[in-house]
Amino acid sequence: MAARTTRQAARERVQAAFGTALDRLIPPDEAVPLKGALFVDFEDQVEALVRAVAPTALEERAALAEGALVVTAGRCPHCGSGRVYLEKGETQPELRSPHGPVVVPQQQARCRACGGSFSPAGAGLGVAERSSVDGAGGGAGGAGGGGADV
Repeated sequence: MAARTTRQAARERVQAAFGTALDRLIPPDEAVPLKGALFVDFEDQVEALVRAVAPTALEERAALAEGALVVTAGRCPHCGSGRVYLEKGETQPELRSPHGPVVVPQQQARCRACGGSFSPAGAGLGVAERSSVDGAGGGAGGAGGGGADV
């Protein structure tokens, strides 16, 4: 299992998002007036900065996870068969976070024995945190999934 990106690339993307949001909050040009006059205005502005940066940070952190990208599908969580394969392409599910929508690319695998589909990513990276490939890890998210509840 591997990460989808490097730490350096992830850090650069998060820093760029933060820099853009910071420039909106506190413009670097002294001639540009600051917005708002009340503390509640400042709170709203900082919350907007968090909403702008947090999804990018979450996406990059998920891409750095050890199981973010797999080369083999493992075993079917539905029937335990090793007759599985990775499907070409990947889905782009939009997950909800307290700070806004986050897109985490997800690989899909299919079992030749039972026809079930599942995400082979490490536990916690799949939709509804049901993506472990071992039998004890729970069901699978995505089309055709729907194993046991965890």
